[in-house]
Amino acid sequence: MGFGDLSTAAGVSVLNEYLADKSYIEGYEPSQADTVVFKSMKSTPSVELFHALRWYNHILSFRDEADSFPGTKKSVSEYGPSVTPSDNRKKAAAADDDDDDDDDDDFDMLASDDEEEQAAAEERRKKAEAAYYEKKAKKPAVIAKSSIILDVKPWEDSTDLVEMERLVRTIQTDGLVWGASKLIPVAYGIKKLQIMCVVEDDKVGTDFLEENILGFEDHVQSVDIAAFNKI
Repeated sequence: MGFGDLSTAAGVSVLNEYLADKSYIEGYEPSQADTVVFKSMKSTPSVELFHALRWYNHILSFRDEADSFPGTKKSVSEYGPSVTPSDNRKKAAAADDDDDDDDDDDFDMLASDDEEEQAAAEERRKKAEAAYYEKKAKKPAVIAKSSIILDVKPWEDSTDLVEMERLVRTIQTDGLVWGASKLIPVAYGIKKLQIMCVVEDDKVGTDFLEENILGFEDHVQSVDIAAFNKI
């Protein structure tokens, strides 16, 4: 029962035949059955085993989400065909040799019924798969953001720090939000401005911030990244 040893070419070959008319190990959406079988494999299927390769790459695309698939985990030996497809073909060929012409007619009729059932099953699978991808496409994309704390140092103790902060906050662009700030003593009566901001990683980088802040050269001596954390 099952696929056999999925770390071997023979086991993956059985899996490939099993997935010839299926998108998933069980049912019409990803489940723990797919997670268990996927984790039992030691490597990516070869290109010749394209049914198994298609399924493998699809489950791989879920990454950490695979552990939260619905269903109950079972032993990998409890999944798969009770008799491998190749055995079924051998039995059918032997029966074909033994049957007479009338039996051949009966067999062809059964084959026709099987084809209709397979076509109906394939249609149901396609509809379920389309519904699943439509649902997945509607999930909002995760926007990567970072929290950055900047140390902005003035030239001297007479530098107007209130004006310096005002100038820094005039830097505006899509994906940048300024936050809290405070003045921190450095030495000899000089204070630095420490200011926080939140940025969208794809839109604003630290180079952009440093270059624009240093543009206020009458007030700003230097800019340092005091902290950088992914949100």
